[in-house]
Amino acid sequence: MNTYKCLHFKYIDMQQLLDTAEKIRTMEIRGAGRIAEAASAALRDYVLRIKVTNIKDFNKKVDEAANILIQTRPTAVSLPNAVQLTKRHTATEVSEAREEILRNADRFLEQAGQALEKMGEIGAKRIHDGDVIMTHCNSHAALSVITTAFEQGKDISVIATESRPRRQGLITIKELNDHGIPTTLIVDSAVRYCMKDVDTVIVGADAITINGALVNKVGTSQLALAANEARKNLLCVAETFKFSPKTIQGDMIDIEERSPEEVIDSDILAGMPNVKVKNPAFDITPAEYIDMIITEVGAFPPQMAYTIIKEHLGWEFTKMG
Repeated sequence: MNTYKCLHFKYIDMQQLLDTAEKIRTMEIRGAGRIAEAASAALRDYVLRIKVTNIKDFNKKVDEAANILIQTRPTAVSLPNAVQLTKRHTATEVSEAREEILRNADRFLEQAGQALEKMGEIGAKRIHDGDVIMTHCNSHAALSVITTAFEQGKDISVIATESRPRRQGLITIKELNDHGIPTTLIVDSAVRYCMKDVDTVIVGADAITINGALVNKVGTSQLALAANEARKNLLCVAETFKFSPKTIQGDMIDIEERSPEEVIDSDILAGMPNVKVKNPAFDITPAEYIDMIITEVGAFPPQMAYTIIKEHLGWEFTKMG
């Protein structure tokens, strides 16, 4: 039986939160930013339903709910960051703690909504009239830059990868088409061949480490390597909550391995006992392949990742669990 369905019977007051957790796990809710917002909202709504008077019991329930959300997607750093930013409080009374968490969630959701617009404005300054842009997967952050540049009247076009195995690129080309932006869809393995026609590569992020490395949809490092070889700029667009504080302590970011059934039908695979499938959802792009990281607070070289973590997430070494 599914873990979350089992939990439903044990924690009946968590139904809505468990539903959100399941949607995140199965990628019904996808994209690092959208995952973060959904988790923050789910925790906020759950806190409203907690019926305890003891602060220790309250904190235990909040931690329990937070862990359920965090465990759904191990790579998307935006998820634990959003949960931690939402749940932290200094209150000693339940009513005060509840109010503080609600304020945290409302603030996070408001800032997350504003971040896309700010990143679009900042990143669009890096786009020139006539540019051909290559993008990968389906990143609202990356698309905010592309659509903002187009709305500014810049004559641009986009090459979008299919982004297998889940083909998120099909979502991207639909959104670009709806904006009226000329777009070409390519298979992932055509990236190097098509790079000669590209001016700038723009991608999103699921996590950014202390040394400025980018963790993103598998295939991103292929784009970065091809762009570097062809001497084309690569811009990463990411909200500050996608930076990973735990990497300051030396923690590694887990790369999520997803089901082989996303790649090949299980019945076909069952008939080939000597074959196994490796399906990593993400890969790691070294900082030296990234020209600039666009955030809602400005554009930075990847070497400034530590500054972003310390000043904008506000977590010191000793405060990170």
